Amino acid sequence: MYNLGEHFKVDYDKAKVNPECVFKGNNYRFTILTERLVRIEYSLNNSFVDELTTLVVNRNFPKPNFSVKEDKNYLEITTPYFKLYYAKEKKLNSKNLRVFIGDTGNMWYFNHVEAKNYKAPLKIENDQILQMKSLYSLDGFATIDDSKNKIVDPDGTVRDNYADIDTYLFAYNKDFNLCLKDYFALTGNPGLIPRYALGNWWSKNDNYNDTSLKELVDNFENYKIPLSVLLLDKDWHIRTYDKKNYLTTGFTFNNDSFKSPQGMVSYLHSKAIRLGLSINPEEGFYNIDEYYETALKYLSTDEKGVIPYNILDPKWVDVYLKVYIHPLDALGIDFYWLDKYNDNDLFGDYLLKHYQFNDMMRDYKRRPMIFGYNYALAQHRYPVLYAGKATVSWESLKQIPLYNASASNMGISWYSHDIGGYYKGIEDNELYIRYVQLGVFSPIFKFGADAGKYYKREPWKWSVKTLKIVTDYLQLRHRLIPYLYSEAYKYSKDGSTLIKPLYYTNPDIYDDELYASEYYFGSQLFVTPITKSKDYIMNRVVHRFYIPEGIWYDFFTGKKFPGNHKYVSFYKDQHYPVFAKAGSIIPMGQNENINDTTPPKNMEIHIFPGANNEYLLYEDDGISDLYKKGFYMLSKIEYNYLPNNYTVIIRAIDGKSGIVPDNRNYKLVFRNTKKADEVIVYDGKNQIDCKSYASGSDFIVEVSNVKITNQLTVNCKGKDIEVDATRIINDDIENILSDLPIETLMKEQIDAILFSETPIKKKRIAIRKLANKGLDRKFVKLFLNLLEYISKV
Repeated sequence: MYNLGEHFKVDYDKAKVNPECVFKGNNYRFTILTERLVRIEYSLNNSFVDELTTLVVNRNFPKPNFSVKEDKNYLEITTPYFKLYYAKEKKLNSKNLRVFIGDTGNMWYFNHVEAKNYKAPLKIENDQILQMKSLYSLDGFATIDDSKNKIVDPDGTVRDNYADIDTYLFAYNKDFNLCLKDYFALTGNPGLIPRYALGNWWSKNDNYNDTSLKELVDNFENYKIPLSVLLLDKDWHIRTYDKKNYLTTGFTFNNDSFKSPQGMVSYLHSKAIRLGLSINPEEGFYNIDEYYETALKYLSTDEKGVIPYNILDPKWVDVYLKVYIHPLDALGIDFYWLDKYNDNDLFGDYLLKHYQFNDMMRDYKRRPMIFGYNYALAQHRYPVLYAGKATVSWESLKQIPLYNASASNMGISWYSHDIGGYYKGIEDNELYIRYVQLGVFSPIFKFGADAGKYYKREPWKWSVKTLKIVTDYLQLRHRLIPYLYSEAYKYSKDGSTLIKPLYYTNPDIYDDELYASEYYFGSQLFVTPITKSKDYIMNRVVHRFYIPEGIWYDFFTGKKFPGNHKYVSFYKDQHYPVFAKAGSIIPMGQNENINDTTPPKNMEIHIFPGANNEYLLYEDDGISDLYKKGFYMLSKIEYNYLPNNYTVIIRAIDGKSGIVPDNRNYKLVFRNTKKADEVIVYDGKNQIDCKSYASGSDFIVEVSNVKITNQLTVNCKGKDIEVDATRIINDDIENILSDLPIETLMKEQIDAILFSETPIKKKRIAIRKLANKGLDRKFVKLFLNLLEYISKV
């Protein structure tokens, strides 16, 4: 036994199993944990594992609904989701153990190949997504082997497992959300990430110093671009050893670069920017670090005077955390980047992350967060994950939405990619813009790049047009934090992943290259990513996408898209295909300090017409664990919709005051809505004044200084309030034609051909003839292609 600290100790009451759910023989043991989850054990020496493991942190489930039939030869267990048959005392194989999934006809048996498993990502290597088995399968079942994972003792240290066969079968049929619920109950709930992690991150492998770091922050500020996280790569610490060898490991700030680390951290915090540091202890502890002599009092060196890395030794872990990490914590470092991945020792990498993460729990004022690779063992417990280094290319961009969506198959939300690409490739304005736009609608937004002055991640290093587009989207990312954080709360509480692939609701999409990358972004939005370059003649991307069932609106333009339909649209650089379903409620905010990610005083709520809805807005201090003690605010936003009368009600339903500003200014943006004839506003029981006006196709109501504990009620009345904004492809074609460098009289002729009632065959002939009248052949080809799009609508 070794006392690492209270925050490492394990609650062994959670290892207790309801005895009524256990069925045991000489060599077998089955435990029914839920209606969808069964533990299957087999041991030749009748020795079964009752301890917790590095994967399983809880088996203390309430008794589920099931029935049992058994005699001396057979055991049959039936739940609403599966029926298990076992020939008692027989060896586990496809004949002796079978589990039938509901009434689907699907059957699991021991050592099933699980060929219909959709896999989850592990990391990116050589621009390829390395995959691992997941929980999501079209068969409606998946298994996890726990026999090789280490046992965790009550003090938090680990030792070897002694299980022969220890398998968990998730037999969920089509209820994958319930599968994740069971999985999280078994392995631990996802952590609620700090609120600042949802803003814009900066991480470039440059050798920063006091001056260059301040210049970077000043540039973000001068260009009015929000920044919430600065992540320093390995050059922050002393690296030179024997005046010639450079180390990856290191824990002491390089004083040549940072004269006062404490001052640097304080400066960043004064700007509302959080600091993360890259660390990798794998090379051991060297005498270049200021705490080396202290470490020598507890640990021995090798023949070179280096204290070797040994994550399996609790004393080494204790020294590592207390001697090397805690002094960095005392400087105000917010989190760490574990830049370590060893294919031959993934468990050791996992254990390092586990100890590092748990060590942060000793201080309730700092919510645990760690940044690092996926080590394939309950990684949802340790946000944020890093996908790995990818090249600057359209192919790498294409992989990001596929990667993020498939991560949901293993219940993981918080994945990070290097927005803009990490290295190699060609720096290109259009590619950079599309990276940024996708990053805004991804779990984590992190600019990342290798060292080198020609890797342009700084928005101000691009053209004026690119700077304007990218700035708008980076500002939008920070404005979306109230929505993103509320979705993060749902994930930590209910296990609902931030991203859900379209194939969850439309399984046939999985193998369709055009639509497989589409995904739901939280509960209100849907994204159809742009992952290819534009047609440079029309200066737009030809984008094919599918909209799922229901009525949806373009989040930016408000155009209506009836669902269960395939579309073709044409997107300029500044436009991106994000959609909000009818009735969607999107809370947004902005603080006076653009970097500030705390709950805002100014709340802007976008509401789309067409359906009733309600949304839970979750807020806390965003940085501590006080929310676990009730220090949070949960507000319900209700939208009651009628075509001529609609009401929004905002009221606190749980939590404590003092978490958010006492008074708040609200800007309610009713999308695609005409100006109301009458607006009545109540702050509690008192009717108050408001400001209301039309802005384009939106109707806006502004209310100031509303007491946060009061109910705000806004009632609007009008006639046929929704603006008719159904998307029509002819409008897109007209806009393309309008922008092209073609003589105006020629445009009129083209328009007459394109939008006439003439059969498409004759339209093609007429377009070709325009070449004889001076129309450039590249435009002839363009309009022939556009005719194809029009004909298919």
